[in-house]
Amino acid sequence: MSERESMPVDVVIVGAGPAGLSAAIRLKQLNDQLEVVVLEKGAEVGAHILSGAVVDPRALDELLPDWRETCPLAEVPVSENLHWVLTRTGTWAMPHLALPPLMSNKGNYTGSLGNLTRWLAERAEEMGVQIFPGFPASEVLYDDAGHVMGVATQDMGVAADGSHKPDYEPGMELHAKYTLFAEGARGHLTKRMKAQFDLEADCQPQVYGLGIKELWDIDSARHEPGRVIHTQGWPLSESDTWGGGFLYHQADGQVALGFVTALDYANPYVSPFEEFQRWKQHPAIREVLEGGKRVSYGARAINEGGWQSVPKLAFPGGALIGCSAGFVNVPRIKGTHTAMKSGMLAADSIAEAIAGGRENDELASYDAAVRSSWIADELQKVRNAQPLVARFGEGLGTALAGIDMWLRTLKIGLPFTLGHHTDAKATQRADLFQPIAYPKPDGVISFDRLSSVYLSGVNHAEDQPCHLQLKDPAVPQRINWPLYAGPEARYCPAAVYEYVGLEEGEPRLVINAQNCVHCKTCDIKDPTQNINWVTPEGGGGPTYPNM
Repeated sequence: MSERESMPVDVVIVGAGPAGLSAAIRLKQLNDQLEVVVLEKGAEVGAHILSGAVVDPRALDELLPDWRETCPLAEVPVSENLHWVLTRTGTWAMPHLALPPLMSNKGNYTGSLGNLTRWLAERAEEMGVQIFPGFPASEVLYDDAGHVMGVATQDMGVAADGSHKPDYEPGMELHAKYTLFAEGARGHLTKRMKAQFDLEADCQPQVYGLGIKELWDIDSARHEPGRVIHTQGWPLSESDTWGGGFLYHQADGQVALGFVTALDYANPYVSPFEEFQRWKQHPAIREVLEGGKRVSYGARAINEGGWQSVPKLAFPGGALIGCSAGFVNVPRIKGTHTAMKSGMLAADSIAEAIAGGRENDELASYDAAVRSSWIADELQKVRNAQPLVARFGEGLGTALAGIDMWLRTLKIGLPFTLGHHTDAKATQRADLFQPIAYPKPDGVISFDRLSSVYLSGVNHAEDQPCHLQLKDPAVPQRINWPLYAGPEARYCPAAVYEYVGLEEGEPRLVINAQNCVHCKTCDIKDPTQNINWVTPEGGGGPTYPNM
């Protein structure tokens, strides 16, 4: 008999991000008698949320039309939208008229997604939603028919050797009529749901980019609230990789800046973190940062697969919403509005099902609603952008993607949809490439990883089972080091993975799990798919104040 206590609710939502909180609010709008619980693995709502962010308010307008009166996101509307192509020392501004209309940021807002989710959480709690931060969902529960019937939270007080410490507390089971998975990109329970119900049988594999972000307080003379800049080209053009940077002038004299590296790169010597540091040294970027102070750092994987990588969304007893499903518009670098809308549509289907006396069945109406919504309309228009760039390179690929998006604006376009291969399979052998000599950080504009991780506020209880699990502990030494030169030590933006014993000729992988900022890159990019990311003890991970 289980030692865990159980709690019956109507709906349990895994993840207090934009999608999960929008679903919770919408459920209460439809039926305020529903018992809705939201579980959040971060120590507080917003602690693990990281995004650029420039937010399209379309879903917010539908969910809470008066949001501009009290929401902090409303403080800084976008005032200027620039797209730069960078060379090593120069900058070319792409003419605004050359960009497809969907790339416009008119009417959008720039600010902290963490602050937006905190505001949404307050609205949800005012409506009676129960939100439990610091309680990661670690296990999916099934009924006798194999339908999802809820989740169990992580046991607390478990030592690294698996024994129970004096403060041990078993997790709690939440039994629900429906369970929504809103974990964000590469959610660990979402992976299980995709496999359990074969949700990806009819779609392309999901692919990702790694977004690394910093907040800087800058000189007021250099600050222009609402100015939004996106870049492409250098430095990734020198390593046959693609992606781009962003620099957003936000409230209170701060800029949010960051860099996204597509994780389908072939060269195992590429370091997304070091590419970001190089990018900051570009004269046009350095000019903004000089005299300023870096105040925060973080990283997170981003869905880049587009519409063709959206899996089947519903299964008996539950559904995927938000970035768990993958609704990011890659050319626009936006997914908050589509994530929120998916949560709202799932809530509509659940409320209808419960009102009709149905429990734990398949929410087919939700899947159909998404595929006939403006989410589908928007993502269909850009479905070939990512694979065109991945296939033809940043120069020609960007041009072809732009042409396709322009044609789709005119209701025509390429008469096919391009596919993907996984980011792990894209990695090639190290002997095919030369190591990359990245410049040393100057401690003013560019920095090392450990000082960066310190700014993330990351913390994990040290005496707990490692949440970065190796399926086969021998693979790093047997395969990853000799074939790929130990890519874990470079693709991780938090210095979690380290090879020691090199001088003795006996390389051995050390996992510094304490540093993990929960970006999920290792789970995605490891060429042997030997790393499995699972939830650490509740409240562990980064503590982002306003990322």
